[in-house]
Amino acid sequence: MPIAAKEAAISVESGALCGIADRALAERICREIESAAGFSPVSVAASLAELLECMATFRPRVILLDDDLANGNPLKEFLRQLSEAAPVVLIASFERQREIAPLVAEAKIEFVGREGDFVPLAASLVLRHLRTTKRAPLEFTPAAGPMSDELSEIFRHDINNPLTGILGNAELVLSHSAGFPPADVQRLQTVVELAVRLRETIRQLSDALEAQSGPRRS
Repeated sequence: MPIAAKEAAISVESGALCGIADRALAERICREIESAAGFSPVSVAASLAELLECMATFRPRVILLDDDLANGNPLKEFLRQLSEAAPVVLIASFERQREIAPLVAEAKIEFVGREGDFVPLAASLVLRHLRTTKRAPLEFTPAAGPMSDELSEIFRHDINNPLTGILGNAELVLSHSAGFPPADVQRLQTVVELAVRLRETIRQLSDALEAQSGPRRS
């Protein structure tokens, strides 16, 4: 399958952006994603410059980054900036894990260890983001004022913070799941998928509360 730095067929809503310098690795991951998705929703950048150029052209649904593209440079701040644009799946050696562990724990990125046959796991994480369906914004009419503010604070902190910890730690365990039975890996992936869905619902509820109560406070 031919790979270009940018593909015209990429959808802003469904595209994945892969920053992978190794062409053979990029082709393997793209084939894995394409075989499951039925089409090729992937744009590949072979350098950091191409990655940034692609991000200026379209907003990806998910970013898959191979640590080799960073050439050993510090990752933490760069990954944090990338995660502001889209969910990030990082392929890296386990030596890098300590450096980026806080971002994984905060669910800013998902980590795939470069050990054994890591391609199926990396592809499955990308596919999970591509398959996440966009739902219509939640609409409801709770009473505005202090109660609305209190609910919004509960969503943001009392619920979202523990959920972020659950998601981040599940991702860390999943990154070490090479020797786990397939059924256990599937259960871990289910935990991650459900946590992501719940986090999105909480975000929508919090946004809806703020949108409703904000104008009335002014």
